[in-house]
Amino acid sequence: MGDMPNQHGSSANGSLPDLSTVWLRVFLAVAGTGSFTVAARALGWTQSAVSRQISSLELALGGAPLFDRLPRGVRLTEAGRVLVPYAEAVAESLHGAVRELTALREVAGGRVRFGAFATADSALVPRALAAFLTRHPGVRLSREEGLTPRLLDRLTSGHLDLAIVSTTGRAPLDTYELRHLLDESLYVAVPADHPLAGQGPVRLSQLADADWISGGPRPEGTLLDAALRQGFRPRIAHVVAEWTAKEGYVAAGLGVTLVPSLAADAVRPDLALLPVLDEGAPARAVYAATVRGRALSAATEAFLGVLAEEAGRIGSSVPPVA
Repeated sequence: MGDMPNQHGSSANGSLPDLSTVWLRVFLAVAGTGSFTVAARALGWTQSAVSRQISSLELALGGAPLFDRLPRGVRLTEAGRVLVPYAEAVAESLHGAVRELTALREVAGGRVRFGAFATADSALVPRALAAFLTRHPGVRLSREEGLTPRLLDRLTSGHLDLAIVSTTGRAPLDTYELRHLLDESLYVAVPADHPLAGQGPVRLSQLADADWISGGPRPEGTLLDAALRQGFRPRIAHVVAEWTAKEGYVAAGLGVTLVPSLAADAVRPDLALLPVLDEGAPARAVYAATVRGRALSAATEAFLGVLAEEAGRIGSSVPPVA
């Protein structure tokens, strides 16, 4: 239990007195009306209840009277005049807190910090951002881009509220709360004059002898995992991280590369995209990840809802690969 106030209103160890916000509310009502009776009527209280609250406040502040009791009404003492601006500041702070908390609950304010892997930024993220900001313009959104393992680290450390991640990279996802957004099919980007261009869906094994452009020196943990599942180990001729740079290498005839469906619309026009036949599981799944057991703000929940909506639209607009 805390120290009891002494006769001067401060606690025994010299700390500040505990002041009830109810006392301050009543004090401001009396100060504003100049009358216990009128303040009581405005507050819906009895006059004696108002008088007791003021007496308690005066005692907590050391016993100095805050009002001169006059035959008709009351008048602030010097101590009362000193207290007014501080009581008003407390009241305004509390009103501000209520306003901000209401805005959070109604998704009229607050913030959402999220991360996304690169190809999600091609279509899913910008569409979701545009839709969300139209509905909730008062929410502050901040975005980071990175590979799934890094995004999950940022999520765990509390720097992100949610992360848009994929099963590429073999990052452990089972410790997170996952909301499935969509499954991605794959395309092979080839030069426009490639022999397979325009011939319909292909199996990756048809390109087993090709030079490949990949984001890593080994196929494990990349989109080229799909080639391993189809029974061959692709020959990685060039390691290139950025999607636009990969396309440049393909256009120059230096090899072919895999493109996920989320990035397919942004591929340069001098390349041809060959749908890859899905044999078994989809190439990768895309999730919105949050930390299991961590409470989400109303704004974060709303953003998750918009992500799911836009993912559904994207998924329904991509023709299935036969």
